[in-house]
Amino acid sequence: MSLGQRTIESATWTITANLVRIVVGFVRSVLLARWLPVEVFGVYALAFSIVQLSVIVADFGMSGAFVHRAPETEDEGRAAAVHFTFRVSFTLIWAALLVGGALLFTSGQLRTALLLITATTGGMELTATPFLILMRRVTQQRTAMIQSFNVVISTLIVLGLAWRGVTLWALLTGNLVAVTLNVVLLYIWRPVWRPRLAWDPYVMRYFLRFGRHNLLGAILFQALDRIDDIWVGLYLGETATGLYSRAYTFATYPRQILAEPVNWVVGGAYAELKGDRLRLSRAFFYVNAILVRSAFFLAGLLALVAPEFIRLLLGEKWLPMLHAFRLMLIFTLFDPIKVTVASLIGLAGGKPEQVARTSLVQLVVMVVGLFLLGPPFGIAGVALAVDGMLVVGIAVLLWQARDYADYSLKRLFVAPCLALIIGLVLAISVVMLPGFAGSDWRAGFMKILAFSTTYGIILLLLDWHQLSDMLIWLNTRISIKGHSFVKLDKIT
Repeated sequence: MSLGQRTIESATWTITANLVRIVVGFVRSVLLARWLPVEVFGVYALAFSIVQLSVIVADFGMSGAFVHRAPETEDEGRAAAVHFTFRVSFTLIWAALLVGGALLFTSGQLRTALLLITATTGGMELTATPFLILMRRVTQQRTAMIQSFNVVISTLIVLGLAWRGVTLWALLTGNLVAVTLNVVLLYIWRPVWRPRLAWDPYVMRYFLRFGRHNLLGAILFQALDRIDDIWVGLYLGETATGLYSRAYTFATYPRQILAEPVNWVVGGAYAELKGDRLRLSRAFFYVNAILVRSAFFLAGLLALVAPEFIRLLLGEKWLPMLHAFRLMLIFTLFDPIKVTVASLIGLAGGKPEQVARTSLVQLVVMVVGLFLLGPPFGIAGVALAVDGMLVVGIAVLLWQARDYADYSLKRLFVAPCLALIIGLVLAISVVMLPGFAGSDWRAGFMKILAFSTTYGIILLLLDWHQLSDMLIWLNTRISIKGHSFVKLDKIT
C-alpha cells in the first residue's frame, strides 16, 4: 500500500478500536466514580503521575530516533535490536531507583500503588520496540486489537472487584491486565518482532545523539501532562487530587475519540513525507482542521451539560469538581493539535530541540500559575494554570510549524470559533426559557439539541467549501481504482 493508503487504513482501525475503548472506558469510569471513594482516585493519580513522569528517562528520547527516518535505522531489524538493548538497560536502572525511593519515602496505599505501577510500567517499557515498529510502518491493526482487548478484559475484572468492595487494588488490576496483554499479543501470539539484544556502535551512537537532543523535550512534554497532578497531590491532598483527576479524565475524553488515534498514525506519516513540503502541508492542514472542528464541538457540548452530567452520572459527591471540569474544557479545545504540531516539528522537521524549548516555556508558565492560582482557587486555579500553559505553547508551536508546512490560521479556526460561540449563546438562551428548570434530563437534552444543530448549521454555512475539499482529499486516499481499500470485514 502507498503511504496515504496505509495512513487511512491505520487511522480507520485505530479509530474503530478507539471507539470501543472510549465507550467501554467511559462506562467503567462512570461506575468506578460512583462506587469508589474520591480519595482512592487521588492516591492512584499521584502514584501514576510520578511513575509516568520518571519513566521518560528509560526511553532516553530514543523512540523518536527509531521512528525518524535516517540511514542508521534503514535496517529495521538491527535498529530494533539496538533500541531494545537500550530499553532493557535503562528500564532496569529506572525501576531500581524508583522502587528504592518508594520504599524509603512513602508508606501505606501510596507505597503500594507506586510499587505496583512501577513494576507494570517497566513491563510495558519492554514492549515498546514492537509498538514502535508498527508505528514506523504506519500499520496499526495490531495496536488497535490490543487496545480493544485491554479495555474490555480489564473493565470486566476491575468493575467486578470494585462491585465486591475492593478499592485501590481494583484500579491497580487494570495495569496488570494491560502489561499481560501487551506481552502476549506482541511477543507470543504471532509476534511482531522477536526480542534480541544487539551491540552496533554505529547505530548506538545515532540513538544516543538523537536521544540526547530529544530527551529534554520528552521530559518536558510529560511534565506538562503530569506536574499538575503531582502538585495537587502534594499541596492540596488526596481528595482534591481525586476530584482533579476525574475532572481531567472526563474533560479530555474528546481528544481520546479522534485526536489520540489520529496523532498516533500521523507521526509516522509526517516522518515519511519530510522533504515533500506540498504533500506535508496538505496533510498537516487537513488533519488539524478535522481535529479542531471536532474538538470545538465536543468541548462546547460538555461545557453546556457539565452540571447535568455530574449529577446524573457521577453523583453529588463529584459536584465540587464542576468549575475545574469546565475550565479544563478550554484545554480540550486546543490540546488535540498540540501533539500533531509537535510531531511535524520533531519527526518531519527533525528539530525536537524546538519542541523542547517551547515545552520549557510552557512548564515555566504552568509552575508559576500553579503557585499563584492553586492556593487561592484550589483545583479550579490549577485548571486555569494548565489552560494558560497550553495556549502559550500552541501559539509558539504553530508559529514554528511555518518553517515546515504552509497553512492558514484563519481557515483553521474562524469557522469553528464562530460556530462554538453562536451555539453556546443559543443553547444557553433556550434552557433559560420557562419549562426547563427543575429537570436535569430535560435541560440536558435541550442543550445538546440546540447546540448540536446550531454548530452544524453554522459550520456548513461558513465552511462548506473547505469541508468539501477535506472530503475530496480523504476520498482520493481511500480509493484504489474506484474501490475503497478499507474493507468492511477488516473493521467489523
